[in-house]
Amino acid sequence: MVLRVESLKINFRLEGKECVQAVDDISFTLDQDEYLGIVGESGCGKSTAIKSILRILPPNGEIVSGHIFYKGKDLVSLPLREMRKIRWKEISMVSQDAMNSLNPVRRIGDQIIEVIKIHENVRKDEALERAEGLFDLVGIEKKRIYDYPHQFSGGMRQRAMIAMALALNPSIIIADEPTTALDVIVQYTILKQISELRKAFKKSMIIITHDVSVVLENCGRVAVMYAGKIMEYGNTKRVFTQPCHPYTIGLKNAFPEIKGPTKDLISIPGELPSLIHPPKGCRFFDRCPFGEERCRKEPPPIIEVGPDHFSACHFPERSEEFRNRGKSVSLWDAHDIRRCDGQG
Repeated sequence: MVLRVESLKINFRLEGKECVQAVDDISFTLDQDEYLGIVGESGCGKSTAIKSILRILPPNGEIVSGHIFYKGKDLVSLPLREMRKIRWKEISMVSQDAMNSLNPVRRIGDQIIEVIKIHENVRKDEALERAEGLFDLVGIEKKRIYDYPHQFSGGMRQRAMIAMALALNPSIIIADEPTTALDVIVQYTILKQISELRKAFKKSMIIITHDVSVVLENCGRVAVMYAGKIMEYGNTKRVFTQPCHPYTIGLKNAFPEIKGPTKDLISIPGELPSLIHPPKGCRFFDRCPFGEERCRKEPPPIIEVGPDHFSACHFPERSEEFRNRGKSVSLWDAHDIRRCDGQG
């Protein structure tokens, strides 16, 4: 195991005494050579949770409690000087917007060389040779190393970020929605390249996305997040073929399947709850067609429901019933009407 996150809580301070409880008591692990996916709607806290690993939260963000263990070191309490040695060298990141991540007034090659020289005592010509090798590795002509970010297409900028992420041979690579702004063809190419490089160099990797299909195709394990909490977690195939939490069931119903008969896509009605004053019970209660009074009052613990399969639902024994009933568009529509009328 290379990474273990335990009971992590992250708040964002607002003006006055209020704060957003962006991540609330989440735990997960990452093994050597594992590809973990974290999936959920925008605003569910997945990017915040991952940025905390590198301690790159915005100024108003704060890790309130919990631990992030990397090879035995707790990154939460690690002095900033030591943390800087881990960034890029041990844990690197490919962000979702390479144009904003790269310095627009510096050549891309110079930025990669800087990363190498900060962490390793090498001459500039050696760093340049490595940078050229990395460009070749990700399918960019070596001569383009002298170009500026604006001279690259979106896909090329993402490839440059992948090259930078690999520059110091880190143990863990984090990809935060790395293909969000790209068209589907380029997206497929980038994701395929990330997967191939991860396998070739035996890297552990975390990918954050709202696209279930990306996780199904690439990741061995998955964490499904909603409103700052993990709803379901474990082996990807089990989680999405036999989902136990109504939110995961809703996500699966909302995505088309290439194989098999055509099905009606079902959107989950409603929106994420306020995380300034989060619900007392299950955070998915207001949008769940199966919720009962217990769900409104009691937060469900995350429990093991099968081999390498965990779910935070009060009714794991009814999961098959929920999956069958959840295939009905009218069920979700009817709940949305009740919810809007204040009866949900």
